[in-house]
Amino acid sequence: MQRSPYDTASALLPLLGGPANVTSVAHCMTRLRVGLADRSAADAEAVRAVPGVLGVVADGDTLQVVIGPGAVVTVTAAFEALLGTAEAPGGTPGSHPADGTASTTGARDRDAGTAGAAGARGGVGGAATGAWAGGATSAPQSPTRRDPVLQDLDASALAARGAELRAERARRNATPFKTALRRVADVFVPLIPALIGCGMLAGLGGLLVNAGWLPGLTPALAAVASGFMALISVFVGYNTAKVFGGTPVLGGAVAAVVVYPGVAKVTAFGVALSPGQGGVLGALAAALLATYVEKGCRGRVPAALDVLLTPTVTVLTAGLATLYGLMYVAGVVSAAIGTAADWLLTTTGPLAGLVLGGLFLPLVMLGLHQALIPLHTTLIQQQGYTVLLPLLAMAGAGQVGAALAVYARLRHDTSLRTTIRSALPAGLLGVGEPLIYGVSLPLGRPFLTACAGGAAGGAFVGFFATLGDRVGATAIGPSGWALFPLVTGNRGPALAAAVYAGGLLTGYAVGFLATYIGFRGDTRRVASTAGEPSPR
Repeated sequence: MQRSPYDTASALLPLLGGPANVTSVAHCMTRLRVGLADRSAADAEAVRAVPGVLGVVADGDTLQVVIGPGAVVTVTAAFEALLGTAEAPGGTPGSHPADGTASTTGARDRDAGTAGAAGARGGVGGAATGAWAGGATSAPQSPTRRDPVLQDLDASALAARGAELRAERARRNATPFKTALRRVADVFVPLIPALIGCGMLAGLGGLLVNAGWLPGLTPALAAVASGFMALISVFVGYNTAKVFGGTPVLGGAVAAVVVYPGVAKVTAFGVALSPGQGGVLGALAAALLATYVEKGCRGRVPAALDVLLTPTVTVLTAGLATLYGLMYVAGVVSAAIGTAADWLLTTTGPLAGLVLGGLFLPLVMLGLHQALIPLHTTLIQQQGYTVLLPLLAMAGAGQVGAALAVYARLRHDTSLRTTIRSALPAGLLGVGEPLIYGVSLPLGRPFLTACAGGAAGGAFVGFFATLGDRVGATAIGPSGWALFPLVTGNRGPALAAAVYAGGLLTGYAVGFLATYIGFRGDTRRVASTAGEPSPR
């Protein structure tokens, strides 16, 4: 029987410290991202044990719960409904938002999940492990192995030691760089569904134009697909102000200056501006400046005049700064990104592909891959496609190859083979978390050999880039087989799709061979890692 989204959400909420501990809720393609007031109040191990959870990743004060594509949308909606119910007068976290009846599912699943963490668990979630401290993940230790330093500590001292370790890890991971990456990701992640939808329509429209079909429909498709991209700077500005604590509509208003056609009449640094100059980077900088101006005004303007002066000063100051500085500088930076990407692939294609394809899985594991979205978006605005995404997508191919090798090597481990069969379809479509947290990462070495497969696939695609055959994607989000409708290149979509397919096959083959040769774990070790009793 399939578990309902409400059951999953009601099990997660108390394990995350309850409604009072939740500061923000969002989701990407596969993860529920929950901001926490007190990270130590959340029980990561119990969250990981909830049925349907594929893994757990910590990113500062945000806990990323890996749920999987599709399901994460409904679980997030149920989670937000539970928060709304708890905050309403007379509401309780255990009340179902639909009928108000009390639910014991969360407590029941929590008890069962906690017990199940040490016992048998099947399916994708059964082998799932994640990272609570900075994304680091390791296979569960045997119950009989304990740190000698902790042997003589009683329960209270052990709890204090755990709190001390959590605090130490929090200090180590709360770096300005990681905080900045997390906030940038929070700006762009909500835009991904629109980027995917418009990208798919753009790809469909391109196919129809090339084939000469439905000439009366293709202009309408082009308008629908291009509308969002034409105004994406406004959405970036809105989200930037929202994430950084400003008024969202003021951020959107200032960012709208970037795409306003009238900027063509403005001259900055002796050069006439062009609408859209600076792209999403200019919009991000403009809205960020607007947020700081607004916060400065709030503390200085009298309350009676705040509603009039603060928005006016914010839009005027940030708008002029955008026109006479930020748009020009962001335009230079955006152009440099496009030039650097072209140079990187043309000059060092195989090496660049090897590095990008090999390191992308660790970025996914740490949840830092979302920070690349501004680069993808900038390239799509400039060139019509991003050349980075096909290279990074090779990491998923290596992961699939590694999982197939584990499946072939461990013929008698039925639990792990079931996990692989369940996760492979998502892996082939470019969703890597089920295989990462359910198979390769808990086993250790297959994760490294999967990275080797991704590096090989990236080197393959990069090699053709040095020959002048660049492969790109017209939108971001999908990868694996799901990326084919979005694949294009400087020499047409057919050749680009062929090169991309060759990269996938290379990643599959190298990931499989490297894992099959390099991984010799017996069924006892794997079963123990997956939480199953060792066969006798």
